[in-house]
Amino acid sequence: MSDKPRLAVDIGGTFTDIALDVPGGSAPATLKVLTTPASPEDAVLEGVTQVVGAAGIEPGDVGLIIHGTTLATNLLIERRGARTALVVTAGHRDALEMAQENRFEQYDIGVDRPQPLVPPFLRLPVRERVDKDGEVLLPLEEQDVESLLPVLRRHDVQSVAVGLIHGYANPAHELRIGELISHALPDLSVTLASSVCPEIREYERLSTACANAYVQPLMQGYLRNLEQRLEDRGFCCPLLLMTSGGGMVDVETAVTSPIRLVESGPAGGAILASHIARIYDVDGVISFDMGGTTAKLCLIDDGEPLQARDFEVDRSYRFKKGSGLPVRIPVIEMVEIGAGGGSLVSVDSLGRVQVGPQSAGSSPGPAAYGAGGDRATVTDADVVLGRIDAERFAGGRLRLDVDAAERAVTSDLAELSEPREQVDLLEGQLDSRVNSADAAFMISEVVDENMSNAARTHAVERGKDVRRRTLVAFGGAAPLHAARLAEKLGLERIVVPRGAGVGSALGFLLAPVAYEVVRSRYVRLSEFDGAAVSQVFDEMRHEAAAVVALAVSPSETLKEKRQAFMRYVGQGNEVAVELDASGDGLLDPLELHDRFEQSYRGLFGRTIPGLDVEVLSWTLSLSTTAAPVERVELDATSNELRRESSPSPEDSVARRLLYDSSSKRMIEASCLRRDELDGVCEAVRGPALITEDQTTTVLPVGFVAYLTPPGDLVLERRAG
Repeated sequence: MSDKPRLAVDIGGTFTDIALDVPGGSAPATLKVLTTPASPEDAVLEGVTQVVGAAGIEPGDVGLIIHGTTLATNLLIERRGARTALVVTAGHRDALEMAQENRFEQYDIGVDRPQPLVPPFLRLPVRERVDKDGEVLLPLEEQDVESLLPVLRRHDVQSVAVGLIHGYANPAHELRIGELISHALPDLSVTLASSVCPEIREYERLSTACANAYVQPLMQGYLRNLEQRLEDRGFCCPLLLMTSGGGMVDVETAVTSPIRLVESGPAGGAILASHIARIYDVDGVISFDMGGTTAKLCLIDDGEPLQARDFEVDRSYRFKKGSGLPVRIPVIEMVEIGAGGGSLVSVDSLGRVQVGPQSAGSSPGPAAYGAGGDRATVTDADVVLGRIDAERFAGGRLRLDVDAAERAVTSDLAELSEPREQVDLLEGQLDSRVNSADAAFMISEVVDENMSNAARTHAVERGKDVRRRTLVAFGGAAPLHAARLAEKLGLERIVVPRGAGVGSALGFLLAPVAYEVVRSRYVRLSEFDGAAVSQVFDEMRHEAAAVVALAVSPSETLKEKRQAFMRYVGQGNEVAVELDASGDGLLDPLELHDRFEQSYRGLFGRTIPGLDVEVLSWTLSLSTTAAPVERVELDATSNELRRESSPSPEDSVARRLLYDSSSKRMIEASCLRRDELDGVCEAVRGPALITEDQTTTVLPVGFVAYLTPPGDLVLERRAG
């Protein structure tokens, strides 16, 4: 399939991004179309048809379509999934309600806990019991399962999750319950916790199984419908789905475990940023993806994004771990906040400006879209600040209404201009002399500060430092805000990749076919059984290979990665420890101990002497190998530019007004097309706007920008 064109499709909350890679072409062809929330496949079909037609090829020429979607995430956040029931071990029906029995917000007496996806009357107990070692203590009472069937029919249940205590150690009872339900009610979707999350921790396992069951019927219908409609249009190639962990799987695997797709779009962006890090041999990178609905930030070290095994959906408290629905899946670890171009602006009871997490989406969208939206958004603020060319937005397919943006910004913040008797106006609030540009800048400052704070918090939680990193900015809104974010984080260099406006879709084209398997098998290093652990890895490799084989040819070379999740005996959380992936011989417990302490010290700065170490879970992933990259030295290019003259653009270059954050006023800035940048000068000094069809890069005073040989745009802060 490598000699045929490939399509990548990323559905976002506001825009659906398309990228077409034609072998032998200079760069992928890209396109943005408005997302159609009621029927997401409509935007997909519109976009792929347009980009294929513009490239002068036929649908049948396409060899592969790679797809990422926010549909599963939106179903969970908006609670629009299927009516779901949960079958549990008798005595454990309230495990979902009890959760972790902690308070994620210590001093909030009215703490808002996430509501379980399954109501109490559909949490159905059966008599059975298995111990932690998988030994059956009480055989399954199959008549209990039979008695549940009328309940499922009476409440029109569409999907069932089965999660039994210690089902990860012995799934026999879960498998039998699934068989009985599927035989009696073949139209029901059935999810087994031992299949989607075979790990310890009952609450997280049940939450993951319920989330998978909740989205499965609708995701199955969407994917099958998309497959058929693509085929009807003449696209007869394979369709692969991006997973949250940064790999690709076939439709059958995605239909079985749709919960693995919840972060598929952002994962593509992290893959693109990792690719950029490898090209320029940059050790530390912050991936910054800002679209229409959310902003995502991810730390990348040594060309690889940070990975995690848990994720929270629909947090009710910003940045508060524990305030969302936990999902135990392989995921690229990133922090995500409701700060996108469509994020709505409001004023709270204390007169403070708030941005997000609610979004105007694609319909009606920001006020500037002229589609009926009348509330101020981040995009409206950017329009007022002069950062967006209203005539060429989205390649000229969507003309922006500047007057509507100004009206929305000033009207939504008008109350801040009213005199206040009891509340002092703090820094960052409006006074009676404010104008639309100042109001728009305040909106921009709030959202930029939210993102910088999120980046710092995320880095500290992982024992990382944000300083001396390179910011890789992509997504429709990120290049607009990248320079200001870099200033707030103290970063000196930004890379805006070629085609940045559809960065996640471009990342899909770089993603490997991959699948990860996890098993919980408890063992202490003082009582280590190497043969038993080797058998576990053999089973996991067989399962992963069976999934990967559905999407790759038998001759494809696969890369294997192994990890152990370890902790000191008595601790509550594990540390991920990389293992030798060769698979030759038995694991050495002494080597395991050394690797654990190295990882533990890197995270906490110390180790604890004299304590035994235990392993709770093991993971194994198989993936296709990444193509080699041709490295480019950024520092050498930058030094060369310093030695050469770097004139400002000539007077013939277009000019426009741009808000300057240092002087707090509108100033004149150069306006250049990115595809014409080489012919203008060696480098561009700010203030300037560098425009392209899907986004605009804002170059403030004090920044210099230049193009690298691969076509990526680099921004650097220069003293003086």
